[in-house]
Amino acid sequence: MDEAAAQPDPAQDEEARPRTRIQRRNTQAILDAALEVFSAQGFRGATLDQIAEVAGLSKPNLLYYFASKEAIHVELLSGLMDTWLDPLREMDPEGEPEAEIMAYVRRKLQMARDYPRESRLFANEILQGAPRMRAAIEGELKDLVDEKAEVIRGWQAAGKIAPVHPYHLIFSIWALTQHYADFDMQVRAVLGPEGADPFPEAGRFLDTLFGRLLAP
Repeated sequence: MDEAAAQPDPAQDEEARPRTRIQRRNTQAILDAALEVFSAQGFRGATLDQIAEVAGLSKPNLLYYFASKEAIHVELLSGLMDTWLDPLREMDPEGEPEAEIMAYVRRKLQMARDYPRESRLFANEILQGAPRMRAAIEGELKDLVDEKAEVIRGWQAAGKIAPVHPYHLIFSIWALTQHYADFDMQVRAVLGPEGADPFPEAGRFLDTLFGRLLAP
């Protein structure tokens, strides 16, 4: 037996060892700080020094938990994908078609309200060509959209909703909901005082817009 192969791997031991409460707290502080910095500065504009400062840690301490800026970014993005896809996963093929699509619109608008930093993180990654998410976008995301597009086609074939291109319907839902997170400052500046909370009126507008679009 190869003696070297029999030796324990220190890196694996470190990964297998349960993290202490302080380690878990610091890891979460780094990820929260990185989300703030990346969503504002983008990947290229963000620095480890900025992330460490927002996290309230020294840069050497940060590097104890994550080896690089990219490692932090990848960790954030990998956790984001499930959150991003869950609203579409909830679209029920056995449900009432227009109600299911309108519920999806509402869930996406709620995500724009509750997770604006995550939305901007995702948008920044896409604008850069998705170098750290391409596999997930071309795999998991595309597979789910393909699946739901077939559901929408089935509803159209049954005459339950108007004939619209299913992919462009989904794209339009993304565009008209995520806009309120990605362009929050612009939305509030244009609306002025009445834009203090644009989401209730946005919800009513989107209900009307997609309700008319989908009516058979």
